[in-house]
Amino acid sequence: MNKLTLSGLALSSLLLFSNIASALELVETTTLQDAVAAGELPAVQDRVPSEPYISDLAAKGQAVGKHGGELRTLISKAKSVRYMVVWGYARLLGYDEQYNLVPDILKAVDNEDNKVFTLHLRPGHKWSNGDPFTADDFIYYWNDVANNELTSPSGPPAFMVINGEPATVEKIDAVTVRYSWSSSNPNFLPSFAKARPPFIYRPSTYLKQFHADYVDEASLTAQIEEAGVRSWAALHNRKDNLYKNNNPDLPTLQPWMNTTAAPANRFIMKRNPYFHRVDSTGQQLPYIDQVTMNVSSGGLISAKANAGETDLQSRGLSFSDITVLKEGESRHGYKTHLWPVAKASEIALYPNLNNTDPMWRKLLRDKRFRWALSHGIDRKIINRSIFFGLAKESANTLLPSSPLFNQTHADSGAALDLEKANALLDEIGLTDRDSNGFRKLPNGETLEIIVETAGESSQQVDVLQLVSETWKEIGVKLFIKPSDRTVLRNRSYAGETVMTVWSGWDNGIASADMSPGELAPTRQDNLGWPMWGQFYETKGQNGEAPDIASAQRLMELNKAWQEASDKSAKEAAWNEMLAIHADELFIIGIVSGSRQPVVVAGNLKNVPEVAPYSWDPGGQWGVCHPDEFFFSN
Repeated sequence: MNKLTLSGLALSSLLLFSNIASALELVETTTLQDAVAAGELPAVQDRVPSEPYISDLAAKGQAVGKHGGELRTLISKAKSVRYMVVWGYARLLGYDEQYNLVPDILKAVDNEDNKVFTLHLRPGHKWSNGDPFTADDFIYYWNDVANNELTSPSGPPAFMVINGEPATVEKIDAVTVRYSWSSSNPNFLPSFAKARPPFIYRPSTYLKQFHADYVDEASLTAQIEEAGVRSWAALHNRKDNLYKNNNPDLPTLQPWMNTTAAPANRFIMKRNPYFHRVDSTGQQLPYIDQVTMNVSSGGLISAKANAGETDLQSRGLSFSDITVLKEGESRHGYKTHLWPVAKASEIALYPNLNNTDPMWRKLLRDKRFRWALSHGIDRKIINRSIFFGLAKESANTLLPSSPLFNQTHADSGAALDLEKANALLDEIGLTDRDSNGFRKLPNGETLEIIVETAGESSQQVDVLQLVSETWKEIGVKLFIKPSDRTVLRNRSYAGETVMTVWSGWDNGIASADMSPGELAPTRQDNLGWPMWGQFYETKGQNGEAPDIASAQRLMELNKAWQEASDKSAKEAAWNEMLAIHADELFIIGIVSGSRQPVVVAGNLKNVPEVAPYSWDPGGQWGVCHPDEFFFSN
């Protein structure tokens, strides 16, 4: 049995802090002193767990901060309030700065061969409204949410069902809960560290007031009518949005809690007075009192950042904004940090293999067609023109900083070769041309590929315009169709898109111990095979089963990784999956290794000057623990 704790230097710090935790003198948060004095809040020693998470700032080379201040950031739409859950990065288990998996909300985990997991909670931990956070919150989720056919028609999430076997969940005591399977489930613990984690617990005291098993019918009927929904389950699910973060009444474990109901153009996140982390001097985290999220047009975010209207900003900024951002530094006293993007590809094209048009489906599934399109891209011009030559011309694959990196995979289909591209298209049979020199589709229409974008990045449009220039030389017409993120995804899910532009795999710095699930058809939000991913996520109730041999093999290898008993077997699964992608070019990567501008106010401290910028792993800057950021004045 292996008890999961911190490793290396962090382990010695944990052991030291575990010895002094009970003797640590907690310091009352300055801005909460009046509320404590008035009896509106308990004293800090009664708000934090008896064994809190203690941040060793000195070990990370950071300064001990002070309480207070308001942090401003910009979002492009109201639903982006969910990013506070991403950035807050309070997780059962999370990654540290070296991407080791460590306890956070949990005190510890016992792991028996990846089959039996015993989760140990921190005694005295409370939700943001003061309700106890206990094993009952895990049991409520499992029994009353995940396994209730009305609240969860598809049943428990896929990572909790192994080979058709759902987890066995047991409450051992108030602060201990156990999950077990007869087969290995190596995805269970790493899943908790995701940017969008699976919340296997719920604030049960709050949510029971909307659940038919706990509320009398008359009271529940009145609530349903007031909310304007059809059923108690719809009411419950509307209130139960730990990730969406759009219900101000829903208790949270994050460092800041939303206090603003939508619709609104300004969302106020107040400090969680019951947050479970403290620093080594006894100050409860977060240091910053309030985060204000101001809604702004996505196209104006870089200009507003240049004008000093944000204290911490990465969303809505791209590489092309760096010059503008640098110009505003001296006037407004901020700094523009350049973090290396950890995605497998900064910009990538996604042929929709699940397109519902039989002609397009056949063409997009032809590997020769995807290779021809890839060879028809001049990545060097794109790199020089858009990224000042600082990016890497590469297929969609892992980055050189990953221990699994293979240069052959990075080079696959990445060279401009118009002769080869034309030959492949001729081989497919696309030889007829229209009066403008564009090839014709089998139905006689011009070969025009509509590439749909989320309309959030001018950089994507700039890249596509350069792609269109060289695609003309192979007889392919490209039409750029800006859209909305939600519309784009829904069209893709329905098989209506021919091709979309997005970034590549989130995790370009993976190790063999990290799940390769992103490489297999396991997620609907992969715009290249959404119906296959939906089939997996709904356990076959919706979508389509993969019907291409290479995609089926990816599923087999993903399962082999899950069942692997040693690291070499995991590496073998990863390497074959990477090789399949290099051969098939399911996703056509363009460039990787660019830089993400991160605007930081001059008086905002403890923000790293350089850190990997990634959605998963890391939650963008969540892995840097923003609860430890503070203002120097």
